[in-house]
Amino acid sequence: MGKHLVLIGGGHAHMVTLANLHAIRAKGHRVSVVQPSTHHYYSGMGPGMLGGTYTPDDIRFRTRHVVEKQGGAFVHDSAVRVDAEARRVHLASGDAIDYDVLSMNAGSYVPRDILAGEVEALFTVKPIERLMEAQQRLQKLTAAGPVQVAIVGGGPSAVEVAGNVWQLARRLGKHDPRIRVYAGSRFMKGFPQPVRRRAKKILTKRGVEVLEGVRAAAIQAGAVVRDDGTSDPADFVFLAVGVRPSRIFADSGLPTGPDGGLLVNRYLQSVGDQRIFGGGDCIYFEPQPLDKVGVYAVRQNPVLYANLVAALEGEALTPFEPGGGYLLIFNMGGDQGVLHKAGVTIGGRLAFVIKDYIDRKFMRRFQALEQLAGGTPVSK
Repeated sequence: MGKHLVLIGGGHAHMVTLANLHAIRAKGHRVSVVQPSTHHYYSGMGPGMLGGTYTPDDIRFRTRHVVEKQGGAFVHDSAVRVDAEARRVHLASGDAIDYDVLSMNAGSYVPRDILAGEVEALFTVKPIERLMEAQQRLQKLTAAGPVQVAIVGGGPSAVEVAGNVWQLARRLGKHDPRIRVYAGSRFMKGFPQPVRRRAKKILTKRGVEVLEGVRAAAIQAGAVVRDDGTSDPADFVFLAVGVRPSRIFADSGLPTGPDGGLLVNRYLQSVGDQRIFGGGDCIYFEPQPLDKVGVYAVRQNPVLYANLVAALEGEALTPFEPGGGYLLIFNMGGDQGVLHKAGVTIGGRLAFVIKDYIDRKFMRRFQALEQLAGGTPVSK
């Protein structure tokens, strides 16, 4: 008798599984995909969409279409809690869905603890869909006059947003915004010095103020309050203070890592329940901590798919090997980028061209799933 596979989220770590839903269905199993949006947006191209390099269609994938085309069930909802004992996922709507095997690709969120009251013109860097709203809002504000833009955070997301806000303003040709980056103790902390230096040089050359050693203590209506008690005017605020895994695991009583992510073993399987698997930003890999970068979700793809099928069929599982170093490229806006790998750092147009090529190629492969007739798997 067939079993029921439930996928929470249709992101990067589930790409190969989504490509092969028809193969799982052919084995007699049911598949349901739960996601709050009918599309999945590629976060690596999100800042480029904000700046106008890409359109929303360039960076999104029609999850619902792909699932239903292969005979799966798409559930337009959000998972809020897992009852592992009953093998049931509770949804935001109040409904619930039972499973035999569950896979979590629930993503991450940007914490908003720093907010002091309601702030109308505030946007987090996730979910990516909201960057479309941010772009529209910025277009209106810059058309009306000079705008004070605050970007709270000093990591890759903050850097890419700063560069692409600058690009958006240049494309509009109206009023150049004043952009401040509240980088905290250290700009691009944890990255090699050549990366930090090149990224800061590109931004400061454009007039972006990189406030290193300055921490934003609070965000309130119309202002960012520094940790020394002084405040700066802010008409528009981006919150880019890093991400945390979905709260669903802690709320469900499942074992979690130090960051709150689902604690998984070398098979990408929950250490607390062998019927639950996961990948991407929402997991904590017990054998070794993994950086929150998309490359690991991509590398997990074939192993996660193989193990979900194995769990359904009662077969042996395959261990995940994270692999070695990876390529870092940041989109700095204005057709400029910063690239780093194996001790080599490149800044400028070449870095952007390489990133653009890799990202577009990845999305073409991802979007190719939309054309499947349900019988031709995408290469793993």
